[in-house]
Amino acid sequence: MAQTDQVPDRIEANWLTAPGTQAVMTALEAARPGGSRFVGGCVRNTLRGIPADDIDIATQILPEDVMKAMKAAGIRSLPTGIEHGTVTAIIDGEPFEITSLRRDVETDGRRAVVAFTEDWAEDAQRRDFRLNAIYAGPDGALHEVVPGSIEDALAGRVIFIGDGDQRLREDYLRILRFFRFNAWYGAEVDAEGLAACTRQKDGLAKIARERIWKELKRLLEAPDPSDAMLAMEESDVLDAVLPVASAGVLPALVAVERAAGLSPDPMQRLMALLPRRLREIREVGQVLRLSNAEQDRMAAWADPALGHVETLSPAELAEAFYRFGPEVVCDRALIEASTGAGDSLKPVLAAAGRWSRPELPVGGADALAAGLSGPAIGKALARVENTWIASGFTLSREDLLAELTPPD
Repeated sequence: MAQTDQVPDRIEANWLTAPGTQAVMTALEAARPGGSRFVGGCVRNTLRGIPADDIDIATQILPEDVMKAMKAAGIRSLPTGIEHGTVTAIIDGEPFEITSLRRDVETDGRRAVVAFTEDWAEDAQRRDFRLNAIYAGPDGALHEVVPGSIEDALAGRVIFIGDGDQRLREDYLRILRFFRFNAWYGAEVDAEGLAACTRQKDGLAKIARERIWKELKRLLEAPDPSDAMLAMEESDVLDAVLPVASAGVLPALVAVERAAGLSPDPMQRLMALLPRRLREIREVGQVLRLSNAEQDRMAAWADPALGHVETLSPAELAEAFYRFGPEVVCDRALIEASTGAGDSLKPVLAAAGRWSRPELPVGGADALAAGLSGPAIGKALARVENTWIASGFTLSREDLLAELTPPD
């Protein structure tokens, strides 16, 4: 966590002086001197000494005039959200999101009708958390429009701007953002903000399921989301999103990950929240609108045909890798280890790292040549494959061809 004895008055970072950043800011300054500032994550992260993912710019210039300014400077721009004031400038493939200062005229918890303004305070008051409402000029000079916002960023405190209930009624997805930011920045969860999330949790029903999963996934990617997820469960917000989920195993899961040197995997962490029953797993896949690949991975992890990994011998482990794939077996091993059901994770991971899928030496053409036809081909190949697996994948092609005999 970033620490300081004194609240800084400016930021310094490579992104601030990069040619692309300077080109965009120069174009905006030419249109209106002093009318544009960096805002949001790039400022917050730089204050905390961590990399900035995206560069967002707030401006007093109207969106149509932003596009004119970019065109005059020879910079490509797209009206990515122009009805809400957002234009994206692109230089060498890098996007710069430029949004005109605005205030909410009408909100319904999902989207807002906005009016443009030149007032920095009005723009700041419509943002979600104080640490996200810090502005920086082209030279890095900080502008603290919301009192306490710089100290919040340094300390990792996630506190709503103004009335928390009002901020949430403007956009109910901010409930999950509250827990996501707490997961990443690690300060103690703000009691007033938590209470507001509890009161407004039913509003999450208005949010598209895809957006719910996107936010939850980013939360689960945090190095240790345990405290945030437990607070989410205790406030009944988790129940509003995933009624079958429980966050109790997450602290143990994170400990096992770290002991094994594993990077956070949001899919594995989602599995850890859920009962390993196919019916519930399929329901969660539908509720969160998971991708087909994500749903398949979850279903494979829950497949009852794969037994406890901790009890598998080396030969049985090799068979499990072959039938289910190393990823699924490692998913199962990790969750078992986190629930105290086994201590075989490291050997499984090591074996998975060495695993190379063997190819069955015989196929359909060989079955046809042996005089088989129709459904008998599939049955014979399945039988031969089982024999080959049972041998530890050692039987030769000649051995297996001898097994491909037509039925009497």
